[in-house]
Amino acid sequence: MATSSLAFDESALPAGVAEELAGPPEPSLGPVSRQERIGALDVLRGFSLMGILIMNVTDFAYGYTNYLVPLSMLSPVFNGPHAKANTVAWMLRWVLAEGKMRAMFSMLFGAGAVLLTERAERRGGGDRVADIYLRRNMWLVLFGMLHALLIWNGDILFWYGITGLIFLYPMRHLKSKTLRRTAGWLLLVWVLAAGIGRSVGAYYTNKGGVDAIAKVHAGKTLTEKERKDIVEKVSQDKDWSRLRVDTEKDIADHKSYAKALAADAKDAIKSEQAIQFAFPDVLIFMLLGMALYKNGFLTGEQPTKVYVWTAVIGYAISLPLGAAGAIIAWKSGFEIVKSTIWLFAPYDVCRVSGALANAALILLIVRAGALRWATKAVANVGQMALSNYLATSVICRFLFVWGPTHWYGYMTYYKVYYVMAGVWAFNLIFSAIWLRYFQFGPVEWAWRSLTYWHRQPMKLRVASAETAAA
Repeated sequence: MATSSLAFDESALPAGVAEELAGPPEPSLGPVSRQERIGALDVLRGFSLMGILIMNVTDFAYGYTNYLVPLSMLSPVFNGPHAKANTVAWMLRWVLAEGKMRAMFSMLFGAGAVLLTERAERRGGGDRVADIYLRRNMWLVLFGMLHALLIWNGDILFWYGITGLIFLYPMRHLKSKTLRRTAGWLLLVWVLAAGIGRSVGAYYTNKGGVDAIAKVHAGKTLTEKERKDIVEKVSQDKDWSRLRVDTEKDIADHKSYAKALAADAKDAIKSEQAIQFAFPDVLIFMLLGMALYKNGFLTGEQPTKVYVWTAVIGYAISLPLGAAGAIIAWKSGFEIVKSTIWLFAPYDVCRVSGALANAALILLIVRAGALRWATKAVANVGQMALSNYLATSVICRFLFVWGPTHWYGYMTYYKVYYVMAGVWAFNLIFSAIWLRYFQFGPVEWAWRSLTYWHRQPMKLRVASAETAAA
């Protein structure tokens, strides 16, 4: 199966597949040109990258405690004068985007690992492909560490680089069916461990603490285990809904770049040390992306009915299940046990079904040649995914933490999506203008140059001339 072209017209798209090899000095292993790029993958990548900000903007605005369910705000989200707008914003975010955009982005990273190594091997890279792939991902790990420690502790690049180094290269030649089965079994284990396991853990932690507290009220003596049960319940409750004094301290700790750097450094290090929890989260979808690239799904080569049924079945699973969980949790007043069961037990089932449905719908739009002005703009963002990812972090951290506005912790919940829309506008405009003149995004160019320790051609005319000469 040829995967270097699409079965549909992509003349309106900028060529693009991020995750291609940064080109070495030798013409046979040169960087992927615009003419070689696969436009559909750039559209998917741009869509998922922009979609990730739907979730991440709440981390930028309020910290990780309010990332999933905003229960630790100075101004209550689900009651008060803005309760309706806030609740609608949260529910739409949870049902339509939560986890699904990151899942799609991980799938595309996995697809890129296969694409870049296949192309390099076809060009006669031989044993050098492994060396190039290794150095390329090691640089990504370093970028992730610097991003987490110096800009924002919600970094994902470190996890991607480490996962790519350990798993993707040795698994790149597995058949699509084998990769799908492996991803499926890993998903089942992860749902049982992280989804159902978390729900069961929350239930027994809460029950043990409640029973011990009841014993105290009855004037009975507690055992050592019962005292520990109370401590664990209190800790769980504080993690679920932080005390106001802790929220105020967190806001005070994010009043400047220096303060935020000190406050977040410990969390950044802990996050990157918890790689054992990150592996399943991203590896499942990277393997699925490798499989879907190999069978032509992500490159638009499957029959139309495959994409239609994938979208229909995916949305039929993810939308009702996600909506039911969000509504039940909300109606319970976000009681910890009921919310954990309904929000997190089906979390990864909704992620995989929703991500596949989103991908299928976008590929149907691209195949039909519809909304070309939009797909072209989004593809520009996808072609510069790394540059846009880091630029988004810098912009949001400046607006919420580092700059004179100091919005961190204070902005009304639904209004953070105005900020998100502004960042999206920047991504679209910046990418379109930059790619008029340059071959790669600025960070992509640096990544390629560092990978080969050789300055890559940057301007379009220079790059075209060098390619023609080769």
